[in-house]
Amino acid sequence: MNRTPRRLLAVTSVAALSALVLTACADEPEAKDGTVAVNASDSSCEVSATDLKAGPTTFKVSNKGSRVTEFYVYAEGDRIMGEVENIGPGLTRNLVVDLTKGSYEGACKPGMVGDGIRQDLKVTGKAAQPLSDSQELKAAADSYERYVASQTGALIDKTTEFVDAVKAGKVDEAKELFPVARTYWERIEPVAEIFGDLDPITDGREPDAKAEKRDFTGWHRIEKQLWVAGNTEGMDPYADQLLANIKKVVALSKEKPLTALQLAQGSKGLLDEVATGKITGEEDEFSHTDLWDFKANIEGSQAAIASLRPVLEDQDPALVKQLDQRFKALDTELDQYQKKDGSWTFYDDLTKAQVKKLSDAVAALSEPISQVASVVARSA
Repeated sequence: MNRTPRRLLAVTSVAALSALVLTACADEPEAKDGTVAVNASDSSCEVSATDLKAGPTTFKVSNKGSRVTEFYVYAEGDRIMGEVENIGPGLTRNLVVDLTKGSYEGACKPGMVGDGIRQDLKVTGKAAQPLSDSQELKAAADSYERYVASQTGALIDKTTEFVDAVKAGKVDEAKELFPVARTYWERIEPVAEIFGDLDPITDGREPDAKAEKRDFTGWHRIEKQLWVAGNTEGMDPYADQLLANIKKVVALSKEKPLTALQLAQGSKGLLDEVATGKITGEEDEFSHTDLWDFKANIEGSQAAIASLRPVLEDQDPALVKQLDQRFKALDTELDQYQKKDGSWTFYDDLTKAQVKKLSDAVAALSEPISQVASVVARSA
């Protein structure tokens, strides 16, 4: 995903935008056939229904404005139930979310910053068969939870090693550990992204921090110091904060594991991370270790699809075949840049033609993987 969409802290313009809009009808119309139309502009977020029935709901989000936008559905505490990002002007994208009885908020984010233009959503009743209660989908979610557990242990261990090196002033060692530790983070990024501002303060980029008028923290703050300043001066507080936030994400991931539908959306989100952000080289702009992140995002997406595979094979075997072919093609294109020692070519050493081929392979995979959530939603 693009880095800016996950920045959930407020910007000063949000209050003014919110006062202008949030234009669901006063009589709270109900969704038709489980579909809610969302018309997003640069200053409004028109939601066709705010009174929803429990179960899968499809939000059909159309960007009527001039800025790239996104749409989120939040539960209490800004926990993300679903998101669709990078919706360019004139484009329409669908978001399928499985909602139980309760209160939620929908949010359009023109420019992909801030808290967004929000609309209260109310979900009532009980689904005939809650999607999250399907035996097959529970098995998929359990499978992915085991994968997350395998990654989070290594994430804490490697981040601890990285933090220790930073605090000891061991610049070369810290540089070597930086992309390795981040590999485990990038594989499970959909987990981190549902917990409010933990993701942006841990993995946010400098332009995002400036736009939101907050301190530049996390992985990339330390990355800048290591590669630009060539030292670790003043980094102890940032290193301690990074490790503490990583541990928070790991603890929360055990308390609130992803549902199968969130997992399906996360598999697409990881590809979007590469297609809309990392492919530009903006992710690791100081170290140029982007290909470590590329591979980790792809591996995380593959793990998500592997967990969902029994469901997908039952519902749409042709889609599974297409996913397998395109994952293989992307792996082949990317893996040529991995060295014998396991490290990767620095991103700024790639030619424009090489970057274009990678981009094309990601785009080819993004199309079939965008169908996964709808297949999962109809499997209940």
